[in-house]
Amino acid sequence: MTTLPSWQNFYVIVGSSAGALIGLQFVVLSLITGMRTAARLNPQGTGAFATPAIVHFGVVLGLSAVLCAPWDSVEAVSILWGLLGIGGFVYVTIIVRRIRAHAGYRPEFEDWLFHVLLPYVAYLILAVSACTARLQPRETLFGVGATVLLLLFSGIHNAWDAVTYHIFVQATDKENQP
Repeated sequence: MTTLPSWQNFYVIVGSSAGALIGLQFVVLSLITGMRTAARLNPQGTGAFATPAIVHFGVVLGLSAVLCAPWDSVEAVSILWGLLGIGGFVYVTIIVRRIRAHAGYRPEFEDWLFHVLLPYVAYLILAVSACTARLQPRETLFGVGATVLLLLFSGIHNAWDAVTYHIFVQATDKENQP
């Protein structure tokens, strides 16, 4: 008997939260671009700061859906989440390049923490847990659960940070221009 069924409610809650947050972020970004006083979204900044939140929410949603499927064993699904962990690690490396290339904003420690360090840790845990799934399935699932929560909360922080930046910083800067 696999230990996955005991995680069913966790992934239903987390996955539906991620799905709702994806929709909410699209609505908020649409409203921001429609604001009369706000500057238009910078594609360079969007790729470095807004898109990763959507990707992380999508990973949480997808991983939650996959883990709610009726798998016979943890080992079978661990291959999928291992590949997702490696892919996420590569994606965060791309985010680092985008952040460094962004000319209009100098990232602070908080940006590096939530946009780079925490997602790196989350995807690393996911990749490593795929290797330990056969030996310690119960403990491994706690690692996957921690990854999902880390990505969800990082995404929430990053989405909120992007919204407040566009509303308070860019709108204020535009209003103060002659």
